[in-house]
Amino acid sequence: MGKLALAAKITHVPSMYLSELDGPGKGRRQAAIDGHIEIGRRCRALGVDTIVVFDTHWLVNADYHINCAPHWSGVYTSNELPHFISNMPFALDGNPGLGTLIAEVATEMGVFTRAHPATTLAPEYGTLVPMRYMNADRHFKAVSVSALCTVHYLADSARLGWAIRRAIEDRYDGSVAIFASGSLSHRFAQNGTADAYRDKIWSPFLERLDHEVVGMWQRGEWRDFCDMLPEYAAKGHGEGFMHDTAMLLGALGWNHYDQGVEVITPYFPSSGTGQINAVFPVSAMPADLSGIGEPSTAALSGARL
Repeated sequence: MGKLALAAKITHVPSMYLSELDGPGKGRRQAAIDGHIEIGRRCRALGVDTIVVFDTHWLVNADYHINCAPHWSGVYTSNELPHFISNMPFALDGNPGLGTLIAEVATEMGVFTRAHPATTLAPEYGTLVPMRYMNADRHFKAVSVSALCTVHYLADSARLGWAIRRAIEDRYDGSVAIFASGSLSHRFAQNGTADAYRDKIWSPFLERLDHEVVGMWQRGEWRDFCDMLPEYAAKGHGEGFMHDTAMLLGALGWNHYDQGVEVITPYFPSSGTGQINAVFPVSAMPADLSGIGEPSTAALSGARL
């Protein structure tokens, strides 16, 4: 049936858009833009037809949601950082069939998910920014998944990722890439200090923590990382409580995943936060994923996240 062709954790920092424009930020995020272009090139080489984005700027307070309209177009200004992304034009084609299929399979597997193929809901910039650099010619269709989940368990987000892979491989006729669109640590600079932190991490603790996490990913230490994910999300100020990362790992096998990541854009600071573009090689899923999303450490089993 279908194929999960590529998986990645990607940045979407709004300073990438500023990097295009004349001003003090011009060229500052070219390495991140080049990383997006390279990931998009790989998707084309692999025959990907649709990119599914786990968007940590789409906040939801109940259930999981999928934005899968046939088309989106307009002019976007960020409500969070309107001085960074202002009046940015966008045009994307969606994949209502795949989005609806994912919602059906996830709900069948016990993770209640709603597809939205026919509303005025536009994507957030966690989707729009990467599509700007990977998909300017609208070569790919896009599906956006809510990943700023305020009252959800990370275990359920991991199960959603697993359901997404099952939908792709068991019931979809095509080739798909999935992206966890969000940062590592995400502690913005304190108000009034933003300019001083344009290219700095907020604290030495968060910078050390992020570097350790990237090292774990490169070494393939997934059992340990999955166990520490709830605490990393909380104490490391993970963007969107790291639900995008839980979805990504759920699709790859959670703590059964057996690959080391390939860093495309090395870790970099932006406005106090930690950012990266990294490809997670796709490998075969294990036969038994009955405990997907569950921590093996008893102390974490009751964590809200």
